[in-house]
Amino acid sequence: MEQKIGQAIWLAQTEQDTVALAGKLAEWVQPGTLLALDGDLGAGKTRFSQAFAAAIGVVGIVNSPTFTIIKEYEGKELPFYHMDVYRLSLEEADELGLDDYFFGEGATVVEWASLIKELLPEQRLELYIEHLGDESRRIQLTGYGERYAGWCEAVNEIGAGK
Repeated sequence: MEQKIGQAIWLAQTEQDTVALAGKLAEWVQPGTLLALDGDLGAGKTRFSQAFAAAIGVVGIVNSPTFTIIKEYEGKELPFYHMDVYRLSLEEADELGLDDYFFGEGATVVEWASLIKELLPEQRLELYIEHLGDESRRIQLTGYGERYAGWCEAVNEIGAGK
């Protein structure tokens, strides 16, 4: 059986529009949620991660785990795992036991996820953030699996910025 795939585009004219998308996705979060982020340096991956974390109830500062690789936070109802795999080789990432996070009780956001694509679960939501100038961003969502394809359909129905 072929896996269902969904796609959506979110045009964010301001940082608040990016925050709004993160908040909407956070409404659908459940244990094992995986958001795989990519985009150019400075596109807004960490800002999106911060907004998502705040929306699921993480209190305090969420910053990039560039050198620590993985940071764990307590959200209101489930843990939040924030990863930045930019500095890892595929082999190093494989040795970290990422499946414990991906299939655990929390929600995981992976920045630079395409660098470890082979290790990511089949079911995930990929977000590619493109910097369009000033605060404007184009965020392409690709959902793999029934749940995430449904998220894309819902984002398309909202149609923010289109």
